[in-house]
Amino acid sequence: MIVVGAGPVGFITAYGLARKGIEVRLLEAEAVIASSPRAAIYFPTTLEILDQLDLLEEAQGIGYASTRFAMRYPATGEVIEADVTTSVPPGSPYARNLHFGQHVLADLVMRHLLELPNAQLLWRHKVHSLEQDGSGVSLGVATPEGRVTLRSDWVVGTDGSHSTVRQLLELPFEGHTWPDRFVATNLDYDFESHGYSPANMISDPDEWGVIARLGRENLWRVTFGEHAGLAEEQVYERIPQHYARLLPAPGPYRIVAAAPYRVHERCAPRFRVGRVLLAGDAAHVCNPCGGMGLTSGIVDAVAVVKVLDAVIHGRAGEDVLDFYAEERRRVFREAVSPIATSFKRQLSEKDAGQRARDRIKFRQDAENPDTSPTASKLSTLLLGRPMPV
Repeated sequence: MIVVGAGPVGFITAYGLARKGIEVRLLEAEAVIASSPRAAIYFPTTLEILDQLDLLEEAQGIGYASTRFAMRYPATGEVIEADVTTSVPPGSPYARNLHFGQHVLADLVMRHLLELPNAQLLWRHKVHSLEQDGSGVSLGVATPEGRVTLRSDWVVGTDGSHSTVRQLLELPFEGHTWPDRFVATNLDYDFESHGYSPANMISDPDEWGVIARLGRENLWRVTFGEHAGLAEEQVYERIPQHYARLLPAPGPYRIVAAAPYRVHERCAPRFRVGRVLLAGDAAHVCNPCGGMGLTSGIVDAVAVVKVLDAVIHGRAGEDVLDFYAEERRRVFREAVSPIATSFKRQLSEKDAGQRARDRIKFRQDAENPDTSPTASKLSTLLLGRPMPV
């Protein structure tokens, strides 16, 4: 079994398969885990998955647990707080969010993966060709020792939005690219002393953003929109201007990391081609507002492990792989992308009347959690129908 792409989704896929007794090779084109600013909040849905993988206790020792979320409206000065514990069943052991960077999660899973004798992690292994037949898949791979051919019964592509596996399958990436660029920064600044919740969305037509704790230390992710036409050096030069409007008060701060990137809403037409399956960003991508992307990718990983384990060990026919491909694509198109798009629209909505209606609706939802489609509750939609195995 070969998994291509050592991000969180790839590590969880490889780890899940190895725990089932399957021989796994995880290939990564880079030499280390990518540490650029990306996702950082894990909803109850993800915490339950980490628990099933016996990783939750360690994750809790690393991350910052929180039950509070706030929508902030600079134009009116309103701050509306919501409680994530109201969006899970009473008595749930997962009634919280956990904050830490996705590269930290990848490192955590990697350490456990490497303890398994049937798992192998191969850095600087870049796939450049793919051929398959009725019995397996042959990957042409560039390695530090030269080009080699690796053979496997099955391959899972988890190699991100620019997936080589998806491109070699000649699958288009259908959808659109958002017109504005996102800038993700890691910032040392005392938001807590200004009354900020651990997770905050800033709804403003000109200076929208997301501000959230990254972990137990006083480090925060501040993400905002920027003009797509600017050169990258201009983006970095303008960060202080955005901070002047986004930060609650002047004061010392330290930028630890910053990364501008383009954001897409895209999906492959198929998540399975013969003996190759796609999961996570290799299969679908959405904007990060609302935290739907990594959550849905981790659910993909667990689902693909279930169906491949059943097929490899003779408990199910290959039709369950088609179920995986069709169901996870349906979930993206009907839940993941619409939810992420709705959050993005609410943050950057320019129509004053619509902003007012959004604000009233969010307050009603916060005050009546039993009917509230909060981010944590909506994340349960990402599970979709259970795999038939």
